[in-house]
Amino acid sequence: MRRDGDIVSCTSDKLREKRERGEDLTDWERVKSLTDEEIEAAIDYEEEGEFDWDNVIVGIPTPKRQITLRLDGDIIDAFKAQGSGYQTRINNVLRSYVNAIRLEELMKQRRKAS
Repeated sequence: MRRDGDIVSCTSDKLREKRERGEDLTDWERVKSLTDEEIEAAIDYEEEGEFDWDNVIVGIPTPKRQITLRLDGDIIDAFKAQGSGYQTRINNVLRSYVNAIRLEELMKQRRKAS
């Protein structure tokens, strides 16, 4: 177990052991007894925000493919400066761009249809 301020990191095995020892502070019986309406009422929409289902693009992710890509050095440096996982972050930025293009095309199709 690692403690960082108020945040505690545990492995799934450690969490399972804590539950078995009764160190779980969640009242699971109360949680299981909640109705959908009670759960919905408990959501703080001001903090969470409403989810916009109109902008959802559903699909199964395809396997990643390896390529050679030449990027400006300062772009690579900026992503690497954020720590490990920089290639995943670059992929996420590109994914966001592609999703925005797809959404824009979808909205154009909807406007034409109406």
